Amino acid sequence: MVIKWRYVSISLLLTIVCGTVLLGPIMSNVEHPKYIVIEKHGSIEWRKYDIRIAANVIVSGSREESIRSGFQQLADYIFGSNTVLDSSSKEKSESTFTNEKIAMTAPVEQLGEGNQWVISFNMPREYSLETLPKPNNPQVSITNKPAQNVLVIKFSGSNSTENVQSHAEKLKTFAKQNSIVINGNPIYAFYNPPWTLPILRRNEVMFEIDAN
Repeated sequence: MVIKWRYVSISLLLTIVCGTVLLGPIMSNVEHPKYIVIEKHGSIEWRKYDIRIAANVIVSGSREESIRSGFQQLADYIFGSNTVLDSSSKEKSESTFTNEKIAMTAPVEQLGEGNQWVISFNMPREYSLETLPKPNNPQVSITNKPAQNVLVIKFSGSNSTENVQSHAEKLKTFAKQNSIVINGNPIYAFYNPPWTLPILRRNEVMFEIDAN
């Protein structure tokens, strides 16, 4: 009987471990922004993005601290810290307003501006600026992101500052070798929950480039 329960315990533990390992990739199977790959060189791509709608928040601090803080504020917004008019009601009174859960998307994007960071979620394509719920947090803004041409490098592993900076340098080197002019600071993009095994993660660094 003891041996039987030992096997049951081991099986249960293995099930939990496997479930945890696979949960990150499964939860990352959400809507991604659409883009066209113009050119591809190994892990480096030249992409063209259309106009997107994004929820943004500006935070200060280290890169790691800012993405945690920014992610939390944006997650609060999409999980219901927002206000939307109940279209089923004909009267615009206080009671006609409610909140709405917005579907999660990927990636979470991070852009450094001076000593601050802009953290962004792309909004699901089903929404327009007019139909998105209004954030309750005044620090959260909703904007149109213009169409972009970007140079991107994809990589797995942790999203540590050392890892993202080393890939940013690889991308700069590639751009210089190929006479590609990059504009602005690097944009970091993270597609997976933090508990995802590093080997299964999808991370990206991108620079906006000229269309020509």
